[in-house]
Amino acid sequence: MGVQGLTGFVEERGVFFTELRVRDTKLVIDGSSLYHHLCFAPDADFRRGGDYGAFAAAVRDFFGVLRACGVAPFVVLDGGRGAEDRKLPTLRNRAAEQLRAAHALSRGAGGCLVPLLTREAFVQALHRLGVPFVQCFAEADREIAGLANRWGCPVLSLDSDFFVFDLAGGYCPLSHFQWQSVRAAGPQGCYVPARCFSADRFCRHFGPLSKALLPLFAVMIGNDFIGLEALEAFFSKVRLPRGCAAGRGGKHLRIQGLLHWLAQFAGPAEAVDNVLKYLKKHQREEIRELLCTSMEDYAPSDVNLEDFFQNGCYECEAASKADVPQWVMDAFAKGKLAPFVINALILRSTFLRVQVENMQRPSAHSTALPIRQVIYGLLLRVSHGTEDASPSKQTNELPVVCEFDRCQKTLKKTFVQAASLPSDFCDDRFPLDKLMEVPMSCRQMLLLETLGVKMSFLEPVPSHLQLAVAVTCYWIRCSEPKVTLNQFKALLLVIVCGELQRITDDPDPALLPAEDDSVAYNEFLKWKEKKLQNNGFDLDAAHCFCQWQCCLQMGLYLNQLLGTPLSEPDLSSRLYTGTLVHRLYQELKSAPSMENLFILSPKMAQLYLVLLNTVES
Repeated sequence: MGVQGLTGFVEERGVFFTELRVRDTKLVIDGSSLYHHLCFAPDADFRRGGDYGAFAAAVRDFFGVLRACGVAPFVVLDGGRGAEDRKLPTLRNRAAEQLRAAHALSRGAGGCLVPLLTREAFVQALHRLGVPFVQCFAEADREIAGLANRWGCPVLSLDSDFFVFDLAGGYCPLSHFQWQSVRAAGPQGCYVPARCFSADRFCRHFGPLSKALLPLFAVMIGNDFIGLEALEAFFSKVRLPRGCAAGRGGKHLRIQGLLHWLAQFAGPAEAVDNVLKYLKKHQREEIRELLCTSMEDYAPSDVNLEDFFQNGCYECEAASKADVPQWVMDAFAKGKLAPFVINALILRSTFLRVQVENMQRPSAHSTALPIRQVIYGLLLRVSHGTEDASPSKQTNELPVVCEFDRCQKTLKKTFVQAASLPSDFCDDRFPLDKLMEVPMSCRQMLLLETLGVKMSFLEPVPSHLQLAVAVTCYWIRCSEPKVTLNQFKALLLVIVCGELQRITDDPDPALLPAEDDSVAYNEFLKWKEKKLQNNGFDLDAAHCFCQWQCCLQMGLYLNQLLGTPLSEPDLSSRLYTGTLVHRLYQELKSAPSMENLFILSPKMAQLYLVLLNTVES
């Protein structure tokens, strides 16, 4: 993320920060940085597919601390890749890095990998906690900077691009935001100790350097959008002053030298003219245009996020130009649709994130392919009644989407055809912009038919678990190799455990708490502690549970796109706990009586039987 090498360069020197006591203020938070930061807890298990309940608890604790310090958080999330798809090379490199990390973890090496449904769990937790948030149309950096400057408050992030933006309230790196070490300060109340980057100090140190030159500096060093190989000619010819401090390695020396060199110019136009003198004449105008276009990534955004947080209105010129239907953009801004959906709609291209799976088998995402094809069919359906359609559009050819996914240990792209939809959805009265006008009964039918279940089978299941159970039925039918009995029983036991924990931690005030539920939960906790030392890892079982998460993810996305005909299962209430499902699977193989884990609670024992009978039927 951000400007290559800049975080290490700034951290190594340390003189560009001021101490800050964060309290009684608005705070604009880079949501993508925050959920990555909270996900990478020191004790997190990255091999077994994610412990979403523990992650959601960390999210709850973080925002609880802000509330106690009088801090009003506003979370801003990155959206899709944008209509120009300028970050595609960076995203491909990042996906390849994640694939290498997943392979290392599958072989028992260390490393970090964000579990598949972390973003969905984060958005659900924000909804549940009532934290104001917005999901931008594309990259969020410019909108974050614009909102923070409008309010004069700090930005909290881990993205080194914020060293470059001119921020009135400063940039607080999450790595220096000590939210777990809150301090009290007498009558003024408590505060979070933090460090705030000072662009003024930074620029004074190198010159003085005009802050207006920082975007050109970032573009020349290289960021997520641009890596200018053509500028290597400039760096090979120019004599860069080294300054007085020694950096670590060539990258830091180049950063330091470039900052000192740029300090001799009054502004970007003069500096660009001098950069171009070192390049071949036939390259100069093309590079000038590229530099100037890339510097605009650090210019103020035209999107007014204050208007969204006050009135719920997200207006974005780029989304309008891309012909995104208004209801889709409204739902997307509120986090009710995923970036996957926007990317498929405007780019016909998606990345499928790798998990810790068996690299010798087909990607775990292949199990959910039929669900994705229905999503593509809904998003990309071409109206048959367009009079001025070209001959090619008048054929019945189905749209195609490019998917980037794992093929063994390499990243490959595959072209996938959208599904042909039932007649209700082929009616020209209901293109995508009128999808919500299709009767809810028809939308529910499409969801259930895609998952291969009937509503009559799901009726005994609590409504908030129906989608998860329908996805489980689909998973058992479509997985290859086939799901074993112990694997699906372990999964159902985890779902029941999540329910037991939910009603214990967050009881319904209208109902008296059942004593046997508390007893059963305490017995479960004793068992969990006793078995904690069992760290066996079964890669084939891990692959199977990865397939379930892929199916659940696409089931969630299809359900959202259809306007939630089934209630959305709550990942933050421990619907899935990777470490627990693996442990239960190992236990069931040697002790089938583990099925009776919740026998002390008649309600939970009954729920397990209902889930088991529904899936087996």
